[in-house]
Amino acid sequence: MTTDAPAPAPPVTSMRLGYDKRLMLFAGRANPALADAIARELGVELGPVTLKTFSNDEVYCRFTDSIRGADVFIVQPMCGNPVTGVNANDALLELLVMIDAAVGASAHRVIAVTPWYGYSRQDKKSAPREPISARLVARMLESAGVDRVLTMDLHAGQLQGFFSRPVDHMTALMMLADHFGCLDDDPDDLVVVAPDAGRVKLNKQFATRIGAGLAILDKERPRQQVAEIGHVIGDVRGRTAIIVDDIIDTAGTLRAAGEAVERAGAKRVFAAATHAVLSGKAHENLADAPLERIVVTDTIPLRPGVPANVDVVSTAPLLADSIRRIFTDDSVSEVFGGHNHLF
Repeated sequence: MTTDAPAPAPPVTSMRLGYDKRLMLFAGRANPALADAIARELGVELGPVTLKTFSNDEVYCRFTDSIRGADVFIVQPMCGNPVTGVNANDALLELLVMIDAAVGASAHRVIAVTPWYGYSRQDKKSAPREPISARLVARMLESAGVDRVLTMDLHAGQLQGFFSRPVDHMTALMMLADHFGCLDDDPDDLVVVAPDAGRVKLNKQFATRIGAGLAILDKERPRQQVAEIGHVIGDVRGRTAIIVDDIIDTAGTLRAAGEAVERAGAKRVFAAATHAVLSGKAHENLADAPLERIVVTDTIPLRPGVPANVDVVSTAPLLADSIRRIFTDDSVSEVFGGHNHLF
């Protein structure tokens, strides 16, 4: 009588250790208020870090506590902040030196939480001998040693292709749409207005979310930061219009869009955008625009003097949820049920 020999044990190719992961959250000087709000959502304190600018304008960074083996999340949109005294380029360089310092201090992973991605509008060559600056920024982040980037409402979704590292692309579309759920208008009287053809897909999802119709503006840009609105494609007469865009910079486009929609017969005009850059004469343009309310998020801190009809929706809960999922290696796209691809 013969018996079969026992099957050989499979080879051991991994080893489990009692390793406890650590999440550490740090704030740059671009938007510390947003970092504080994210920390509260996560139930942690911001990690101590020394940040300063020398008299010769060079940026300095040092993490006060050990970050060895930790997942380090650095909250730093690439924007200026008049309160802390940094401009957009300072914020970018500060993010780079913070990443480099974290890599050199043996962090397990370094994740840049930069909801406003600087230079995002310079994503292609529009004229000969121009740089593709958005690609350059991606290369700089990767050269500094970033492992992952968490951002929000990129000006063009294709910017993700500039990276060879994972990019988690969040959107504020849902929270902005939900903010207009309190309007007492009949949904049949609501119309979402896309400021140009490039925003149609985003606006269509916004309109679907609130059960509204869709219209499009015929926009031309004769030169940088100057927009001309031709006419409105779609029916806005007697309806409540919501102009939805990703960025409000000088607000010249938004003002022209509001005026065009009003001329087309809209009874009420609102606006919504994720990133309130609000540079140049933005405050004056917003004050003069025929807009009842303007809803933005806190990806960029508002400068003093913003008009009273500007409402701010916090992105902290969304970003905190995304950070938690990245830390625990869960699906980030499930935050939106996989519907965060708006382009």
